[in-house]
Amino acid sequence: MRGTRVLVLNTGSSSVKYQLLDMADGSRPAAGLVERIGERTSYLRHAPAGGPRREREEPVPDHQAALKAVADELARDGLGLDSPELAAIGHRVVHGGRRFTEPTVIDDAVLAEIERLVPVAPLHNPANLAGIRTAMALAPHLPQVAVFDTAFHTTMPEYAARYAIDTAVADAHRVRRYGFHGTSHAYVSRRTAELLGRDPSEVNVIVLHLGNGSSASAVRGGRCVDTSMGLTPLEGLVMGTRSGDIDPAVVFHLARVAGMSVDEIDVLLNKRSGLLGLCGDNDMREVLRRMAGEGPDAESARLAFDVYVHRLKKYIGAYCAVLGRVDAVAFTAGVGENAAPVRQAAVDGLEGLGLAVDAELNAARGGGPRLVSPPTARVAVAVVPTDEELEIAGQTYALVGDGTAGRK
Repeated sequence: MRGTRVLVLNTGSSSVKYQLLDMADGSRPAAGLVERIGERTSYLRHAPAGGPRREREEPVPDHQAALKAVADELARDGLGLDSPELAAIGHRVVHGGRRFTEPTVIDDAVLAEIERLVPVAPLHNPANLAGIRTAMALAPHLPQVAVFDTAFHTTMPEYAARYAIDTAVADAHRVRRYGFHGTSHAYVSRRTAELLGRDPSEVNVIVLHLGNGSSASAVRGGRCVDTSMGLTPLEGLVMGTRSGDIDPAVVFHLARVAGMSVDEIDVLLNKRSGLLGLCGDNDMREVLRRMAGEGPDAESARLAFDVYVHRLKKYIGAYCAVLGRVDAVAFTAGVGENAAPVRQAAVDGLEGLGLAVDAELNAARGGGPRLVSPPTARVAVAVVPTDEELEIAGQTYALVGDGTAGRK
């Protein structure tokens, strides 16, 4: 009989995050992180359940060495890749294009398609591929499942996914709106419905995934009908270092007037913009701390905050129009879950749309899903902690396990 555990791997360009989840009882026997892969000094942090956390500082030259180190740490706790309790390995893959609409067992054809999508996800898919290929070599006996960030958004109607550019050019180069953070949006929209005591098919939710990368989605009856990110994760909300929505002619202007290259503009918009570009800090906690002071530092932080919130409000209003009826607005991810002033500011002035937060509820901290709107509010405002690892594990196990476990 196949085991009930799933190892979830999130392989980035210079890091590997991992969690081992047991879908039978919801436990997490181990979790960890390898970071600064390929640098002079790398770090591995491994946390087994019920045991002391272990840390190693040593060179990790590539993803193969990183995943071998992860496998060794798991084996030390009796949780190795050869464990009969391990059912599968689930991989986060950022871009699945239009083909991958569901979790998919990985074979050579799937690998080839993920590689074909590298031009539209050059920062993410190559690292995802490296993790998959290494895991397949280390554990050829285990099913390997790809869970795609873009999959949840493939239900968007064509009029929401299309850009208004020449159709032949768009189709030839796969230029369209794909959306990202899909596993988070799927999980949070479903958990929000549960918080309201309703079936997801009956609930319309605006999900606001606010972290260093941020995105919004409009979810009607459990299906995404619009989302803020597009061809890449650059479009949409103001983020930690990304600009979000911008007049595309800014690119032409900077090339012609400032003499900047395409690569330089790419770095500007993705790594030197957003909160960082506006005030010099990409951490919302630091922005809020500075706002409490006085002088130029406080003024630039206040401007960054106001730009951030203004964009957020515009998307909330737009998605109210897209959905027609909104049952809940759910805040999630690092900023969404922890920055009460952001939640308050985002809904201030939107009482006409049925939105309000209760100051006391909003200020209170809690670990689980909770409502922060007053009982009389027409639209529920919720804080719903995301759990992308559980979502990936659940989708993986539903595909390769007995099909009954893993969806909380």
